[in-house]
Amino acid sequence: MTGTGFTTGESELILGHPIRRKLATFLILFGAFSLAVIISSISTILSEDLRTKDIFYAAGGVVLVFAILKLKSVQTKLSKLFKQEMKQNIELGDLPMRDIFMSEEQDHLLNLHIYKESSLFLKQISQVIQNYEDLEFVVLFIKRGELKLRKNIYHTKIHEGDQILLFGEEDVIFKLFKDDIKIMEEKLKNAQHTPVSEYQSSQ
Repeated sequence: MTGTGFTTGESELILGHPIRRKLATFLILFGAFSLAVIISSISTILSEDLRTKDIFYAAGGVVLVFAILKLKSVQTKLSKLFKQEMKQNIELGDLPMRDIFMSEEQDHLLNLHIYKESSLFLKQISQVIQNYEDLEFVVLFIKRGELKLRKNIYHTKIHEGDQILLFGEEDVIFKLFKDDIKIMEEKLKNAQHTPVSEYQSSQ
């Protein structure tokens, strides 16, 4: 009835958002149940001696409602209503990371893997990046194995295998950590092309 569905690539955007998930569930269920209702209604109409004039009135009412919902002003009001409901009823922790952090076009979130060749290896972020407090980026935490370090992270010595979660302006992050990002991309690319047998033997 509604033709509602989504691809595998869009599943994270739909299922990860509480409002979108509820809307998709309603539309999909509505499509399934409404087909039975329509068939039943058509059977009732055909069984009764319904005049053509009445059918046109009913069809005209449906078309009128559809036309009203297609008006830009109505869609704008509905959009504001949905946003207001989302702000009032949805907890921040229920929203996907993309909606929380990526509010501006330049916003960027990077999980930086550290290797021996990285410029941050065995150094502190405060030593490598001068005046980091004045720059448009922040370190959210450092993941070290199963641990997440959140205290004094700018003055913590970085080890091989650490993962640094960075958030800020995309241009700033890629400029400051350009070499480390390049090393990470090369390492991850090589790891993907390494045969499983070779990887296991090296372990």
